Amino acid sequence: MTEPTTPTITDCPIGLDATGTRREKDSMGEIDVPANHYWGAQTQRSLVHFSIGRDHMPIEVCHAYGIVKKAAAQVNAADGHMPQWKADAISRVADEVIAGRLDSEFPLFVWQTGSGTQTNMNVNEVIANRAIQLLGGAIGSKTPVHPNDDVNMGQSSNDSFPTAMHVATLLEIDSRLLPRVRELIESLRTKAEEWMQVVKIGRTHLQDAAPLTVGQEWSGWAQQLEDALEAVEAARPALLQLAAGGTAVGTGLNAPPGFSRAIAKRIAALTDRPFVTAPNKFAALGGLDAMVRASAGLRGVAVTLLKIANDMRLLGSGPRCGLGELHLPENEPGSSIMPGKVNPTQCEAMVMICTQVLGNDATVAFAGSQGQLDRPVIVANVLHAIRILADGCHNFRIFSVEGTKLNRKRIDSYVAGSVMLVTALSPEIGYDRASAIAHQAMEHDISLREAALASGFVDGATFDRLVRPLDMVGKGVGGA
Repeated sequence: MTEPTTPTITDCPIGLDATGTRREKDSMGEIDVPANHYWGAQTQRSLVHFSIGRDHMPIEVCHAYGIVKKAAAQVNAADGHMPQWKADAISRVADEVIAGRLDSEFPLFVWQTGSGTQTNMNVNEVIANRAIQLLGGAIGSKTPVHPNDDVNMGQSSNDSFPTAMHVATLLEIDSRLLPRVRELIESLRTKAEEWMQVVKIGRTHLQDAAPLTVGQEWSGWAQQLEDALEAVEAARPALLQLAAGGTAVGTGLNAPPGFSRAIAKRIAALTDRPFVTAPNKFAALGGLDAMVRASAGLRGVAVTLLKIANDMRLLGSGPRCGLGELHLPENEPGSSIMPGKVNPTQCEAMVMICTQVLGNDATVAFAGSQGQLDRPVIVANVLHAIRILADGCHNFRIFSVEGTKLNRKRIDSYVAGSVMLVTALSPEIGYDRASAIAHQAMEHDISLREAALASGFVDGATFDRLVRPLDMVGKGVGGA
C-alpha cells in the first residue's frame, strides 16, 4: 500500500469528540473500544481480562515508555527505516506522553502478563491513534501509523518494558528520592551541630549508659542515613544498562544492526543520563537483578528511617510519664476522647512507610528470583517504595525534625541522677570498686557522689575531677 509522501502534522488538540464505541481490530478479531479514548483493541482486551483490584500500572512507566518510543522512532528515521514525517508524528505524541498530557489513556492494571505486553501495546496504540489524528487519518485505522509496525518498530515488549522500567526507576530515584533524603540528612546534621555540646545520658538495652551529647546522637542518625543512601546510589550503574535492542529473547531479531547502541545513546540524550546498552541482552531480558538491587537499596534506607523514627518517638515519649527528652512538634489533636493529647504522628507515619517498603522489597526479591517475567509487580513495588519514602522524608523533615526542640530540664535531670557516670571512676579505682559504688547508689536511692564518698574508695576532690559529664563524651563525633 502506498503511503502519502509527506503528510502534514496539524495542531489538533488532545481529545476525541465522540461518544459510544468504535470497532477496532487486532490479531484476535474485532472488539468495541470507547470512542472518546485513544487506546485500541489490545488495551481494551486487557481491561476486560485483567480488571483486578485497583492497582494501576504506575504512570511513571508510561512516561518512560514515551521516552523509549520517541528514541526508537528517531533512530529508525535516522537509519532510513521510517519516513521522517512519521517519526516526527510519533515523537510529537511521545512528548505528550512524557509530559503527562495523555495520562488518562493508560488505564491498565499491574496484574497483567508478566512481560508487560499489555502496557507496551497500550502505549503503542495510544501513540498510533493520536498520531493518526494529527495526520488527519481515521482513528483506529492503523493508517498511516501502525501501533506494531511503526511505534513498536525494532522492539519487543520483552526488551522495551525492562528498558522503560530502568528509565522510570532511575529518573524517580534521581529526581524524587535522592533530593528528599539528602534534605533530611542535612536537617539532621544541622540539629546535630546545634546540640553538639548538650550532654545527655546514653542508653543501651533501654537501660542507662554512659553519657554522650544530643548532637552526637543525631549525627549518628544522619550518618546512618548517608550510608544507606550509598547503597541506592550503588544500584544506579546497573539501572543505566538498557535491554532495548534485544527484542524477544535477546538475539535482536527484527531490530536493525546497531539499533541497541543507537537507542541507548538517544535515550541518554533525551534524559540527560548516561544510559548505555546492556552488554549481554540475555541477562538483561532473562533477569531482573538491577531492579532487585535497587529495591534492596530502598530497603536499607527504610531500615534506617525506621530506627530514627522509633528513636525519636521514644525520646519524645511523655510528656509527663515518658522519657520526655524531646519536644516533638504538635501538629494535630491526638485523641477523640482524651483532651489535649498529642501523638508523634510523623514518626508513626514513617514507621508505617518503612514497614510497607520492607514488604515491597520482599515481593520484589521473590519475583526476581523466579525468572518468570514478573516485571509489572516488580516495577510497581519499586516505584511505590520510592514515592512513599521520598514523600515521607519530606514530611518527616518539615513537620517533625525541623521543629523538634530539647527538654533541657529533663535531659539535665537525667544526667545529674545517672549512676552510669561511675564509668569514669573505673580507670582510677578499678571496675569492681566502681561497680560496688553504683550498686550502693541504686540500693539506697542516693546520689552517685554520696555513694562514692561513703565507700571510702575516692574523696570528694577526686570524684569531682573525674566525674565530669562533658569530659566523658569524647571530642565531636569521633569518640576517643
